[in-house]
Amino acid sequence: IGTEHEKFGFDVETLRPITYDQISAILNGLSERFEWDKIMEENHVIGLKQGKQNISLEPGGQFELSGAPLETLHQTCAEVNSHLYQVKAVGEELGVGFLGMGFQPKWALTDIPIMPKGRYEIMRNYMPKVGTLGLDMMFRTCTVQVNLDFSSEQDMIRKFRASLALQPIATAIFANSPFKEGKPNGFLSLRSHIWTDTDNNRSGMLPFVFDDTFGFEQYVDYALDVPMYFVYRNKTYIDCTGMSFRDFMAGKLPQVPGELPTLNDWENHLTTIFPEVYL
Repeated sequence: IGTEHEKFGFDVETLRPITYDQISAILNGLSERFEWDKIMEENHVIGLKQGKQNISLEPGGQFELSGAPLETLHQTCAEVNSHLYQVKAVGEELGVGFLGMGFQPKWALTDIPIMPKGRYEIMRNYMPKVGTLGLDMMFRTCTVQVNLDFSSEQDMIRKFRASLALQPIATAIFANSPFKEGKPNGFLSLRSHIWTDTDNNRSGMLPFVFDDTFGFEQYVDYALDVPMYFVYRNKTYIDCTGMSFRDFMAGKLPQVPGELPTLNDWENHLTTIFPEVYL
């Protein structure tokens, strides 16, 4: 079991969202005090690594722990508590607090700082073409995500179906985004509403998971048809939005003509698909 834990940072004095400079000060502080290794993109520190744990940034600076694969819920609980202790210790000295909510309760989209990560630039330009709420998803939502390991195709199918069936219940139990720009927004979970119009090619429920024929192959077929975001070459993200991975498999991607995908390209593509449960 692994956990991903996202939260909003804010300036304690002004309550404003933290800027990239404040975030980089936190990342540097965590690195110095708690022995994390820095992850860089160009000259910017954009994350940290320690063993099998990562700290990364979502597009609007949401601060995320991607935990290590652990054996029990108790270990993942200890890991998150240790992470929050470190983040609060460094944040306090910099006048930064953290808020675990599904949606940014106070600030408008234009108030949210943009993180210097190449892939987010591509997503930011593409999102408004495929839904009305994609930028809100990127910049104003947070989540806690559960990752489960599986031991076989059959085991995966059982866990996938159970997780998908439980997802609406989890959404209801943990609904905590009733505010938008300082006012009640009429939703218990504005966060889950945002997913209904983010990008329906890559989000939502997956009814085919309950088909008798469901397995790895059917999921791969689904993923091949989810439009691409980018290809990563020479430390640069190349915009391939809306293109098909099937074309890429045939060497017909206009942005990288004649080139065939590597396993790494496929893994990158899989990180751009976000239905309610994914593989």
